[in-house]
Amino acid sequence: MQEDSSRSPSYTVACEDYVHVVEFSPFTSGTPASLLAYGGNQYVVVGTCLFQEEDVEIEGVEFNVLRAFHHELRVDALAWSPESRLDRIPTIRLCTAAADRKLRLLTSDLQDRHEVKVMEGHTSYINHLVFEPTEGKQIASVSDDHTCRVWDLDGNESTVLRLRSPGMSVCWHPEEVFKLMVAEKKGTIRFYDLVTQQAILSLDCGTLISADWCLTNTIKVGAVAGNDWLIWDITRSSYPQEKRPAHIDKARLFKWSRANENLFATTGCPGKISSQLFIHHLGHPQPVMIGSAPVGSGLSWHRTLPLCAVGGDRKLCFWMTEM
Repeated sequence: MQEDSSRSPSYTVACEDYVHVVEFSPFTSGTPASLLAYGGNQYVVVGTCLFQEEDVEIEGVEFNVLRAFHHELRVDALAWSPESRLDRIPTIRLCTAAADRKLRLLTSDLQDRHEVKVMEGHTSYINHLVFEPTEGKQIASVSDDHTCRVWDLDGNESTVLRLRSPGMSVCWHPEEVFKLMVAEKKGTIRFYDLVTQQAILSLDCGTLISADWCLTNTIKVGAVAGNDWLIWDITRSSYPQEKRPAHIDKARLFKWSRANENLFATTGCPGKISSQLFIHHLGHPQPVMIGSAPVGSGLSWHRTLPLCAVGGDRKLCFWMTEM
């Protein structure tokens, strides 16, 4: 597949401003629609998405805004709580990270109760964060300050893991809730036992930008380092099983599909005109799809469809992969 065969998005949704981060909730909303949040300069928008692949009466995508939150500065990272649901008593809860080194826990009942809880402790830029995926009562975050911190919802730090270089990614797996996966910039991915706060396993590669733990198969870990993507089978070796060049310029993000353990996506750093989205299938030497988004930012997979979202200039772009 050549560089010039890039595909325009399957669907787009117009937004009022530049979208810096976008995240599908990895948890069921209790309704047919998926929860999706996106953020940019001083705002976070929460909405629902339903695609024509899920409902024959829809043309393309139906996006409904549930609530827009004012956010004091640009949103740099965003994570969903499993407590966010739309059935019974509607609750929206998510957490953001911003350049002031603070986390903000946003909670809303979509009526008259909207709360913002500010959590302070990191002393440098926060790169990634995640909720404990079963009950959502804790949040883990990683930072350029060489720590991974675990917080309760009142903003108290219950754990501080000292890292040897900046923390780039943190993953909390619903089948392994007493472990945290922490990826460091110097190229080490460690699994920590949260009870003993000790590292129990480590994986190695070159300077790392982003890593992810496969939701549908806990022995698979993927990452991007330099221009390459890398895949580990953690039961076999601390070195990657597969490594391939993907992006001409540096790769930026790696995310496993939530629906298929052999499908993953990588993005390149935004170039002068556009950033590239590659969708890969293990077993295929070339990407199965190349997408291009003007100044694309963020990357997130739908919970059940082989579909991913990237933010852009006043729009959300969605690519559906034919499997």
